[in-house]
Amino acid sequence: MSDAALWTALADPHRRAIVALLLERPRPVGEIVEACGLSQPSTSKHLKVLREAGLVRVRQDAQRRVYALDPAPIAELDAWLAPYRRLWNTSLDMLGSRLDETASDTPEETRP
Repeated sequence: MSDAALWTALADPHRRAIVALLLERPRPVGEIVEACGLSQPSTSKHLKVLREAGLVRVRQDAQRRVYALDPAPIAELDAWLAPYRRLWNTSLDMLGSRLDETASDTPEETRP
């Protein structure tokens, strides 16, 4: 799986919706089609992109294809995002402190 394939796969809102569905549990294609409100061919194309990016696995269950989320690429994405998450947390902590200071500097009668 390449980073570009992962980002490309997750860039589409329909594919993100499919990933969110599969986060709950593995699902057959028909269930994904119904939940997403897409046509079967369109859903299959999205599933192919997700499969090629390594985000989902497929298994045959009699006549059905059942798709499941593969957590490994998500873990890689989470690891890649960790430094940015720390940056945001630090910035949000500083903003919270500043807002607390501002609130304590404001006279009580002017506070909402």
